[in-house]
Amino acid sequence: MLSKKMQDLLNDQINFEFYSAYIYLSMAAYLQANDLLGCAHWMRVQTQEELMHAMKMYDFVNDRSGRVVLKEIKGPKAEWASPLEAFEDALKHEQTVTGRINHMMDIAIEEKDHATQIFLQWFISEQVEEEASVGAVIQRLKLAGQSPGGMFMVDKELAQRIFTPPPQTSQAPLAPPQKA
Repeated sequence: MLSKKMQDLLNDQINFEFYSAYIYLSMAAYLQANDLLGCAHWMRVQTQEELMHAMKMYDFVNDRSGRVVLKEIKGPKAEWASPLEAFEDALKHEQTVTGRINHMMDIAIEEKDHATQIFLQWFISEQVEEEASVGAVIQRLKLAGQSPGGMFMVDKELAQRIFTPPPQTSQAPLAPPQKA
């Protein structure tokens, strides 16, 4: 069973993960409007990841006999000065997420909530990958600079990103089992 404090933190993070999806979808819209379809695709894949993160936490709270309480999601920023600025904002956002996950882990350790510690370890590892992935795109965009050819190559590369959801971890069935 989750403590009230941990349940509240997880609910706040569920909300933040949905907000993250909004941010990335807004970035995708900006990039698509600027004819950078590969960059926009990359952001749409990131949107899917954030939604998956929210649902992973949603399932965990329910699996621990907690109560998910959804909250209002504020509107994200809609304009950036450049694709580079959008990806730099994405990195700053991921660093904020990392701090939030680390704070939840600190509380789980303090409360000796071993199940939540194990659960959060996946997100800690995921955040290392998230920051590295956005950082790599930023480096490519900086290398491309103002070169249309370089930007074309980066955009083409980012179009190749594929969303691969991790294996389902929740034990809660979505529908009653069917009898044979």
